[in-house]
Amino acid sequence: MSRLSKIQDAFQRFLLTGDSTISSHVVGTQRVPVETRLGIYGDGYRSRLIEALQNSFPVLAELLGEADFQAMAAGYVNAHESTFFNIRWYGDRLADFLAGDPEYSRAPILAEMARWEWAMAGAFDAADAEPIDIGAFAAIAPEDWAGLQFEWSPSVQVVGVEWNVPQLWKAVTEGGDRPEPAVAPARYLIWRRELQIYFRALSDEEASVVAAARDGHRGAGHSFGELCVLLCEHLDESEASQHAAGFLRGWVESGLLVGVVSQRED
Repeated sequence: MSRLSKIQDAFQRFLLTGDSTISSHVVGTQRVPVETRLGIYGDGYRSRLIEALQNSFPVLAELLGEADFQAMAAGYVNAHESTFFNIRWYGDRLADFLAGDPEYSRAPILAEMARWEWAMAGAFDAADAEPIDIGAFAAIAPEDWAGLQFEWSPSVQVVGVEWNVPQLWKAVTEGGDRPEPAVAPARYLIWRRELQIYFRALSDEEASVVAAARDGHRGAGHSFGELCVLLCEHLDESEASQHAAGFLRGWVESGLLVGVVSQRED
């Protein structure tokens, strides 16, 4: 390891763990001693990480308030060093941190809000993909429909909540009246179309087929025929096929699908 590499490694250890080995490589003055110089960098590094958390979790920051959020974020920074080249992804374990902390876990809506905001940010930053339209199905023969699989937009996410987090997030974001925290178990679909983020609640039936339709290889999961069979657990056979067709139409109209794959091509 070169001398420069050793200095860089020592500086990194100082930032991440407080190791003072780097002190021997820093020149201090009477006015600005070594400890002060290093403290400027150390404090600046942690402040930048806290700022990144505030950018990724603005509603959580609003709910906690400036002082409490700063204290919470400092605790997270102390517990989790940054392992990403892009600071945007720092904060991926904040929801788990809040859920596992003795103090913050007493308000479980905080961990859920962090998980919700992380999913929203993930949808916004997901890779671009051109959605298909209804014309993509025009040439498909009736006998081939059962074998169709669907490729989903990279932005699509499903988030389960136990509290009224989506409503609270919407009220804070739009400056409306905030609802009181309330238990409201549901699963939500989150996605981006162009530069707009959308979300909506899923029925139990649609949640089960969305999970099955996304769980597979090549970005595609269960076939359309298999989704119809799955729906038979909730509905009778005639209703199942109608519901599956209705779900598919809604997915296409919302821009959730970016491709359709025929199992005959495998």
